[in-house]
Amino acid sequence: MKVIDMRCRPAYLHDFFGATPGSPEYATARWLNRRVGTRGNDEHFARSLTPEGFLDEVRDAGLSKAVVVGRHTPSQHLPNDLIHGIVQGHDELLGIGSIDPALQGIDGAITEIDRAINLLGLVGIDLEPGFGAPARHPDDALYWPIYEHLDQRGIPLFLMSGPTTPDPAFNNPGHLPKVAQAFPQLSIVCYHGYWPNVQQAIGVAFRYPNIYLVPDMYLFQPGSEAYVQASNGFLADQLLFGSSYPFRPIRQSIDDAQALGFNESALDKLLYGNAARLFGL
Repeated sequence: MKVIDMRCRPAYLHDFFGATPGSPEYATARWLNRRVGTRGNDEHFARSLTPEGFLDEVRDAGLSKAVVVGRHTPSQHLPNDLIHGIVQGHDELLGIGSIDPALQGIDGAITEIDRAINLLGLVGIDLEPGFGAPARHPDDALYWPIYEHLDQRGIPLFLMSGPTTPDPAFNNPGHLPKVAQAFPQLSIVCYHGYWPNVQQAIGVAFRYPNIYLVPDMYLFQPGSEAYVQASNGFLADQLLFGSSYPFRPIRQSIDDAQALGFNESALDKLLYGNAARLFGL
């Protein structure tokens, strides 16, 4: 069975992921593991406090690819060079770069996109409008030149959503249609799948086939049944798997996904096929 984990990062990447044992952030990482259904040891992620441990975790889980995602927001910056340093030289790892045009300016952000893709070998760009200062929606005019550039270059766009958005009003999939309609060839991948606004998210994805949802750890939370039902029908080509490691064990998340009621075809696409197509693998 082939599996691509669309959201998988080592603990050593940042304190937010549990890089410093004994710190408040480490305790929070343990708490979040319990919150999203980790069974057994809530410190399992300590194995990835070293690069070697992270690679062992990825390999032991049986992943074909693990996608390491960067961030660029006022509160957390995981630089593209750092992501490159993690994935470089490892066939089982892919890296997603990040930008924030509000901080970098439009020209600076576009220059960084090209550097991340051309020089660093990253395979997509993460953008987090709802986590900016001020928070914005994805259809804000600020981002239009970014979308145009990604569209012209055929680079997938990754958007952050979900219940950790500082102001829940900005976890609103209703602001995706304008972007999806304007750029029908642009792949728009939504991390956290806009949970808990599941019905609205799958409704938007119903209308626009270039919108992809990655519920990751929220696939296992109340209300997620709609993702499964939709994937067994019209959403089969638009739902992708992510473990959210280190906040949930990789292997447990694969096993749990297999038990959710996906039909065989939808499960194959969820775990591998859709991501492989997205990245041209």
